[in-house]
Amino acid sequence: MDTKQKTIGVLTSGGDAPGMNAAVRAVVRSAVKKGMRVIGIQRGYNGLIHGEMIEMNMRSVSDIIHRGGTVLYTARCVEFKEWEGVLRAKKTCDEVGVDGIVVVGGDGSFRGAADLSKAGVPCVGIPGTIDNDIACTDYTIGYDTAMNTAMEMVDKIRDTAQSHDRCSVVEVMGRRAGYIALNTGIACGATCILVPELEVKMDEVISKIKAAQKLGKQNFIVLVAEGIGGSAEIAKQIEAATGIETRATVLGHVQRGGNPTVRDRVAASRLGYYAVELLEKGIGNRVVGMQNGDIVDFDIQEALHMKKEFPLDLYKIANEISF
Repeated sequence: MDTKQKTIGVLTSGGDAPGMNAAVRAVVRSAVKKGMRVIGIQRGYNGLIHGEMIEMNMRSVSDIIHRGGTVLYTARCVEFKEWEGVLRAKKTCDEVGVDGIVVVGGDGSFRGAADLSKAGVPCVGIPGTIDNDIACTDYTIGYDTAMNTAMEMVDKIRDTAQSHDRCSVVEVMGRRAGYIALNTGIACGATCILVPELEVKMDEVISKIKAAQKLGKQNFIVLVAEGIGGSAEIAKQIEAATGIETRATVLGHVQRGGNPTVRDRVAASRLGYYAVELLEKGIGNRVVGMQNGDIVDFDIQEALHMKKEFPLDLYKIANEISF
C-alpha cells in the first residue's frame, strides 16, 4: 500500500480576477483537511518553471477570502508555450514531489494545464476570468464583481451625463465577449449596447438616440465592449450626428480589482473544493465549472472546443426596454 503523502500545487494564471484568493483558500484548506501537502506556486507557470514556490497551510490563507487580486501573483510565461518549457515545469514538479496542480485562470491557462497533464502532472483547471467567456461553464470567478464595479462606475458617470444633458460612451472590458457590456448596460439603463458578437451599425445607434430625443430623453449612456473599441470615435460620430455633447470613458483595469462579491466568493469556494476532490482521486486533465447551479467537470480539450452562445434573448430585452 502506498502511504506517501500526496502533494498538490495551486497557481493562478492569466489576468487576475476577484475571487481567485477565495479559490486558493478553498484548495489549500480542503487539501490540508484531507491530509495533503500544499505548495503555492507563485507567478503562474513562470514560477513553476523557475521554482518560485511556498509551502502553504491553514494559516497561509487566513484573511484572503475578501481580497481582490491574487496572493500567489500571476505572470505571462512565453517559455511554457513550448514543449521544452512544459518539460522544465514537469522536472520542477518531480523535484518538489508535486503530484497534481490546481490551475485558476482562463482558456490560455487551461491549454497549459492540458500540456502539463500530457507530460505526466495531473492538472485541474478552475475558470477564473472576469469576461465569463469560458464555454464549459455558466459562470467564471470574477464576473459578478467586475459587473458590479462597472455598474457603480457607470452610475457615477450617468450623474454627470444627466446634469449636463450629455451622452456618455463607456467602454467596459470584454475583448472577445460582450457579457459584461450586456448585463451592465441593462443594469444601468443604457440606450445602446455594442458587443463583439454582433455587427455594430452606427446608423442604428444614432437613429435610436434621435428617436429617444423625440420622446423627451436628454441624456444617454452607450455601453461599448472592449472588443469593439474605438469609443472616442464612436463618441465623435454620435455628437456630429445628433448635436449632443458626447464624451468617451474607458473604465479599464478598475474592473479587475476590488473585494469579490458574495457570488464570487461562494463560487470560488465550491470550485476549489471540487478540484481538490478530483486530484485526491488522481484525476487530472479536467476543467471544473458550473452548469444550472451544479458543479461539473470536463476533459480540458473538450472544454476548449466548446462554443458559448451569446444570449440574444437578453440582448433583445435590453434593446426593447432601453428607450
